[in-house]
Amino acid sequence: MVIFSVRRLMSMMEKKLRSSSSSPSLPEKLQSLEIAARLRIDSDSINMASTDFGKLNRVIPAAVLYPLSEVDIVNLIRSSYASSSPFSIAARGHGHSVCGQAMAQDGVVVDMRSLNGLSGRINLNLCGLASYVDVGGEQLWIDVLNATLEHGVAPKSWTDYLYLTVGGTLSNAGISGQSFRHGPQITNVYEMDVVTGRGEVVTCSRDLNSELFYGVLGGFGQFGIITRARIALEPAPSRVKWVRMLYLDFSAFTKDQENLITFNGGDQAGKKKNKGLDYVEGSLVMSQSPANNWRSSFFSHTDHSKITSLATKHGILYCLEVAKYYDHLSVDTVDRELEMLLRGLSFIPGFIFAKDVSYIDFLDRVRRGELELRSKGLSDIPHPWLNLFVPKSQILDFDAGVFKGILQQSPNASGPILVYPMIKSKWDDKMSAVTPDEDIFYSVGLLRSSSLSGSEVHGLELVNQNRKIMEFCEEVGIKVKQYLPNYRTREEWMNHFGPKWDLFKERKNKFDPLAILSPGQRIFNF
Repeated sequence: MVIFSVRRLMSMMEKKLRSSSSSPSLPEKLQSLEIAARLRIDSDSINMASTDFGKLNRVIPAAVLYPLSEVDIVNLIRSSYASSSPFSIAARGHGHSVCGQAMAQDGVVVDMRSLNGLSGRINLNLCGLASYVDVGGEQLWIDVLNATLEHGVAPKSWTDYLYLTVGGTLSNAGISGQSFRHGPQITNVYEMDVVTGRGEVVTCSRDLNSELFYGVLGGFGQFGIITRARIALEPAPSRVKWVRMLYLDFSAFTKDQENLITFNGGDQAGKKKNKGLDYVEGSLVMSQSPANNWRSSFFSHTDHSKITSLATKHGILYCLEVAKYYDHLSVDTVDRELEMLLRGLSFIPGFIFAKDVSYIDFLDRVRRGELELRSKGLSDIPHPWLNLFVPKSQILDFDAGVFKGILQQSPNASGPILVYPMIKSKWDDKMSAVTPDEDIFYSVGLLRSSSLSGSEVHGLELVNQNRKIMEFCEEVGIKVKQYLPNYRTREEWMNHFGPKWDLFKERKNKFDPLAILSPGQRIFNF
């Protein structure tokens, strides 16, 4: 896939759309397909499938499939697999990729959300500790949450943003501040139905067709399209104690984070064990990443002014964000347990802030900010996000060179900057997802957006800055791994997967030998 400037790409796309709209027929290679009636080439469909949240790439497919059932997806893939001239296929969920990962140049994009209107796509089975929910791969996590809460249960692990599809997050990993406790979303899956690149529908789990199961989870859509996932459930809390604390010293900030995620409550003189926190994340507070942003307007106006003044004085502050869940059974003990957990932390005296919110308001905290962005047109500008996993042993070097170096030299970039630790043992190394080879590593999310004025030029500047960050890490030997990766050469992908590369390639040859699926990832399609 070739990346041009946004303006040039838009011009090219408009010309192709005009050409498509003048012809009522599908491209010849698609006309004879059984599901041709559900393939569309109108300008709205093509435009939707040609872009994503990142607004950096434009890749024009031949058509968009709006499936009415899993069978439509099967027939599409089988048609390509049996063809003398196979065409590429990409599954698109809610379109939140940032570098064209869900696009298919001259191929077919499957609009998975077309399945959302079908009945029976969210089914609960409540059986104590083994409770689960079967959900379609096209379902949004917010819909899964709402459906399960009606029965007093909920999935264990989340992403910060809930308007993502189940199939989309499971194809990557699905991470958030709960990952230190429950692992990413991919480690909380019991079973899946997958349509492979051969057009075969395979039910898989750790014990049944396990090679496909482990390959698909974190596999970037390379081996199949997830049409159903069985997700582990637990009793849902009703309320959340939500606390943020500010730090000046990055070393103290990371030390406290690491202590909190490795806390072992032990026996407390015969009292009920304190299981620790349920959520731990951290972020930067800078001029370009203010304390209140689209991700969460946590602080009051007065507190925000005070924090902004302190950030202006020192350049960077670090914000530790934690949560402890509770319900009617623990309402009398939660404050005492939280106080014990936060005792001895090294935050700035007086800069601790707390809220008490409902469980669903906490999990869905990003939605309000997103709607505000949309109302201002800020969702339609480039989002050159960069997400990295940084080894614990090198996070201080990353702070010095990137947070205090490269980022402070770019005051025009705006957006949240996240940094929080995870525990490698909570990940299943049999799965395709890749992490640094250390017991603790940090998730760093540079969720920055270009400015409204000159967004195209500024977006490219941020892309170049991301490249500079990666070059810095390589030069000083920081062994980062990209999360939601965007590589452009086979060598980069081989380096990303490391020891997993040969197995990843073997699985590709087994489940998608013609490299039909997910060409936008550019792992086997260049």
